Amino acid sequence: MLKDFRTVWAGCLRSISAEIGEQSFKTWFQPIRPIELKGNVLTIEVPSAYFYDWLEEHYVDELRRALYQQLGPEGRLEYSVVVDQGNEQAPPRSLHLPPTRKQAAPDPRDTPQGPPPAPVNNPLAGSARAASARYVNSGTVRAAQRSNFGTNALAGAETLAPPRNPFDTVRPMDGNIVPSQLNGSYTFDNYIEGDCNRLARSAGLAVANKPGTTSFNPLMVYGGVGLGKTHLVQAIGNHIKATAPERFVLYVSAEKFTNQFIDSVQRAQVQDFANFYLQVDALILDDVQFLANKGKTQEMFFHIFNHLHQSGKQIVMTSDRPPKDLLGLEDRLLNRFKWGLTADVQSPDFETRVAIIRNKMEQDGIDIPPDHVVDYLANSVHTNVRELEGVIASLVAQSSLSRRDIDLEMVKQALRHIIEEVEAEVNLDFIQKTVAAYFNISVELLKDKTRKKEVVTARQVAMYFAKHHTSHTLKTIGFHFGGRDHTTVMHSVQTVSDLVDSDKKFRDQVEELRKKFAKK
Repeated sequence: MLKDFRTVWAGCLRSISAEIGEQSFKTWFQPIRPIELKGNVLTIEVPSAYFYDWLEEHYVDELRRALYQQLGPEGRLEYSVVVDQGNEQAPPRSLHLPPTRKQAAPDPRDTPQGPPPAPVNNPLAGSARAASARYVNSGTVRAAQRSNFGTNALAGAETLAPPRNPFDTVRPMDGNIVPSQLNGSYTFDNYIEGDCNRLARSAGLAVANKPGTTSFNPLMVYGGVGLGKTHLVQAIGNHIKATAPERFVLYVSAEKFTNQFIDSVQRAQVQDFANFYLQVDALILDDVQFLANKGKTQEMFFHIFNHLHQSGKQIVMTSDRPPKDLLGLEDRLLNRFKWGLTADVQSPDFETRVAIIRNKMEQDGIDIPPDHVVDYLANSVHTNVRELEGVIASLVAQSSLSRRDIDLEMVKQALRHIIEEVEAEVNLDFIQKTVAAYFNISVELLKDKTRKKEVVTARQVAMYFAKHHTSHTLKTIGFHFGGRDHTTVMHSVQTVSDLVDSDKKFRDQVEELRKKFAKK
């Protein structure tokens, strides 16, 4: 006799109500609606992803025993999660999500007969790209959605079309050939470590060696433009692929993720979109701040994040600011971002910039210039790594085309054409020339070691204006004044500030010079 899904679920509810408190039963089980019984597979609809997570977290055993009593050892359960309540114009939309918890077989003492059913391997867990993966007509990965209640969850499953790949590439079931969207040149070997990025790099390497098993899940890397965030997270992905080729690693920008989701909504393929991402073993999402104020996309990412995290998959993200400063993102997402580790990358210090220059030139097969040329370049370009690499690329091209070694003159020419406004040698040169002319001395004396009073005063004034009218560090300013230490610059700036407060004549001189440096 065929059983009706309503009858089966009513029997499940009777069993569950006898095991849990009345209030918990009303809260977590009365809102559930049975929607289908296909063979031995019962599908129930839950009103939200939160409901789904709570049932999987707290009531797996009760559900398992109840279903075993109603359908026997072959019984299996599927969830249909409402992700959009709909409105007058559009009906509600549901999404099938696979179980997130590994479920042990029921205790035989709690069941009426027979041995406990053996657990079943999820065909998408660790081998989602295998050619033997099985799918059903709707595009939903049904085998992955079944809780492990039965002894043979794949028995009789149809072998049909897999979910659509939103990248429009070869599908995972055709083998491990879905592009990871990674740039193979981004590795840990060529990611230079410094004080500016040490924590982020160390955490990234730990994640790459043991994805999904460290406390750094998710790993959030944040920092300004051009500081190497994308390089680092792609190095993580490349390392995982190199050491565990069976894992499905995927890099995607938040903008592309959003566009794919919008496309899936327009094509009525939201389930396929979700299924594709639920197969990922290590998801790398770049520029997560792009999800701000995109409610439906955040809702989808929330579901994907939950499933991947609870299934022991690795999540890595980048952002241009720390989670607490991300506006337009839902609190529940921000809360999950804080589950793991948040690490920042900062502007590289002088030593790190020198190491980057040497490493880049060595990679490009160019003879490394003398130390004073490398130091000049490292002191002149200090805003971000991307800008520095752009200058180096220009120098490498010029050196190759002109068949000349890179020298100081070539560096100055490259800086003059590439760096706008910052151009260290121009700004500092202008300040030095203007101050030297005002005090009627030569620029060379400003850089000299002489301790003549008039020269020392002029030098201190020039350093003072360099500090207040350029974005250079004290170390950089000292370098351009004859290689002086940053403490000398600090002392000079403080001395001038004190004299401005105490000496009217000196203050008038400084104000007269200040007008020459005012932005036009």
